[in-house]
Amino acid sequence: MKNIEKVFPGVKALDKAQLTLKKGTVHALMGENGAGKSTLMKCLYGIYYHDSGEILLDGKEVSFSTSKEAIDHGVAMIHQELQPIPQMTIAENIFLGNYPKKGWAVDHKKMEEETQKYLDILGLSVSPDTKLGDLTISQQQSVEIAKAISHNAKIIIMDEPTSSLTQSEVEVLFKVINKLKQEGIGIIYISHKMDEILKISDEITIMRDGQYIGTYESSKITTREIIKHMVGRELVNQFPEKDFSPKSDNILEVKDFTSPNPLSFQNCSFNLREGEILGVAGLVGAQRTELMEAIYGLREYLPDGQLIYRGKEIINHNPKEAIKQGFALVTEDRRGSGIFGVLSVKDNIITASLPNYRDASKLLNERKIQDVVVQGVKSMRVKTPSSSTEIQNLSGGNQQKVILARWLATNPDVFILDEPTRGIDVGAKFEIYEIILNLARSGKSVILISSEMSEILGISDRIMVMCEGKISGFLDKEEATQEKVMDLATKYMQ
Repeated sequence: MKNIEKVFPGVKALDKAQLTLKKGTVHALMGENGAGKSTLMKCLYGIYYHDSGEILLDGKEVSFSTSKEAIDHGVAMIHQELQPIPQMTIAENIFLGNYPKKGWAVDHKKMEEETQKYLDILGLSVSPDTKLGDLTISQQQSVEIAKAISHNAKIIIMDEPTSSLTQSEVEVLFKVINKLKQEGIGIIYISHKMDEILKISDEITIMRDGQYIGTYESSKITTREIIKHMVGRELVNQFPEKDFSPKSDNILEVKDFTSPNPLSFQNCSFNLREGEILGVAGLVGAQRTELMEAIYGLREYLPDGQLIYRGKEIINHNPKEAIKQGFALVTEDRRGSGIFGVLSVKDNIITASLPNYRDASKLLNERKIQDVVVQGVKSMRVKTPSSSTEIQNLSGGNQQKVILARWLATNPDVFILDEPTRGIDVGAKFEIYEIILNLARSGKSVILISSEMSEILGISDRIMVMCEGKISGFLDKEEATQEKVMDLATKYMQ
């Protein structure tokens, strides 16, 4: 890819960007959110049409106007945000648009046999006729990888492929990648996880503000150098300095929360103090998200469970009630249940607090709305051409900031943040951490669910660990170590 340029209304997304991928290698593409990585790949994959520059595949210039064209030429892409069709089976999702035929009919037997072969390669022990909607996010991610492999691609673009995978699943993926390399397939690997990049890649290309910064051999560059090239400055600390402590008063007490589903959360009790950041750790399947969704009114819990907020027992029957009571939930699946992709930044910010902006005639007060939106964009440091820009055109980090601005507009006391920095680069992560600390400093209380050990250890005042649906223990910041957290995270495993 040479001198690729792409302009959207009000912003130059790519400015003479370039990338050279060698056969049978893994080429990491790195940069902050908004650096243009995904846009460059969408130009290669036929989702966007580049305004200038050229793309050469096997030495011949190509320009794909659709993803189908790209796939037919041997270019496959695994998107950062999953795009499954939940009502269809795994086999139907993998072969969508490319079904094997027996005469005029779809050859279901062959399709399921081929699917089983790909599932075996990935170590995914589910049946090909399983509905995709019945799988976990990590399993859906694995199906996307199987789908890419099924296209017999010369090039596979992997955009944050491990964002929802456990460590064991990541190791399986790396084995698959090494096998693909041996078969001469070139892989473009986008990730913010430095340890992964240095472990799996042969070369690294770094972008910043839509421009090409440089290409480096992975064995000859350090994490610190990568970060410096990405952000254009030294980033000395991974986490902001914390200069305050939570108050001793409880703002929230959860007592004996138990799901009607015996495989979900059981007998969970904990407290949350005013101005505290409570980290929630655990392995995939520990039921952390399910417990927090029950608190927020998204899931049922048995009648014995109590939710005591500011000394008074309450029940959040649904999210609307939770919002009125002073709760906010930033969900794990940003695309599926966080943003409204086709709506503007403005609409995404005000959607949870619309009733607050009615005037005496019950009509919406546009001036009030604009004030809130401007304040939200400014306080969250959202990079956007304007508040009327569709949120789906922003980077993942900026989308997350818009969601935080949405909940700040409701003035909650309790923030539940589920994987708030998933798929976000180091620079944007630091900004999110600053936002979280500022929330706590102002007296807000934060429940932080994270699968990143460094994040849990680096920003939490106290850590609650879950295992197999139960709370397995608590650790104060001073005593917490990676080993202690992992011991508690596996406490009830057979």
